[in-house]
Amino acid sequence: MGQILHGSATTTEAIRRAIQNSEESLRALSKRYGINQKTVAKWKKRTSVADLPTGPKEPHSTVLSVEEEAVIVAFRKHTLLPLDDCLYALQATIPHLSRSSLHRCLERHGISRLPDVEGDKPVRKKFKSYPIGYFHIDIAEVQTAEGKLYLFVAIDRTSKFAFAELYTKAGKMNAAQFLRNLIAAVPYAIHTVLTDNGIQFTNRVRDTYAFHHIFDRVCDENGIEHRLTRIKHPWTNGQVERMNRTIKEAFRTSSTPTTSDED
Repeated sequence: MGQILHGSATTTEAIRRAIQNSEESLRALSKRYGINQKTVAKWKKRTSVADLPTGPKEPHSTVLSVEEEAVIVAFRKHTLLPLDDCLYALQATIPHLSRSSLHRCLERHGISRLPDVEGDKPVRKKFKSYPIGYFHIDIAEVQTAEGKLYLFVAIDRTSKFAFAELYTKAGKMNAAQFLRNLIAAVPYAIHTVLTDNGIQFTNRVRDTYAFHHIFDRVCDENGIEHRLTRIKHPWTNGQVERMNRTIKEAFRTSSTPTTSDED
């Protein structure tokens, strides 16, 4: 079987093996085989006669950040949408995403091909059908090398259009700003948003004399109905929570928040 050597190799496997088994000096071996002494020293130290693999040890994108790849992987695994649908849905969140960079990202993570069968998922009651524009919104904590960040995620119940942003704080001002950014990014009208009962989205029951919540004010300004999940029944917002879990697992290194307007 023929040897496959590096394109710039100056030795064969037989010469490398002879160097490793020889007791001669580097100078003598260099003169014998007509190669640099550094090359002789290199093969003296190695236990194998094969070339080391070239290229990056861990393939990574020169276009996408680690955080952006995490969002892409999470979205693909959650929705199982085709390539072009993923591209259309994610370009609002990642404007510089191209079809080729998306395809390469999916290939790197081994999810470029959709499975023939969705898999064993628990059967649950289906959501009532709504026209596009019904968004589930939730917040997930993300632990990074720089500390704790908060990932705001919105998913359209029908079209699966996804939008996500990182913030350093998870207060009501950032929740309202996220909603404004979502409205600007979505290419169609949003008629309903579903959130939990967190103070980022609504006033507490005991806050009888509190001002109208800023998140609700943004909803009112844009003709959006704000619905809340039933207390002790958070699974109704499970679609976005499942995506949050996937994204959190995908974050392995530091993350940079897109915006953070709160003090």
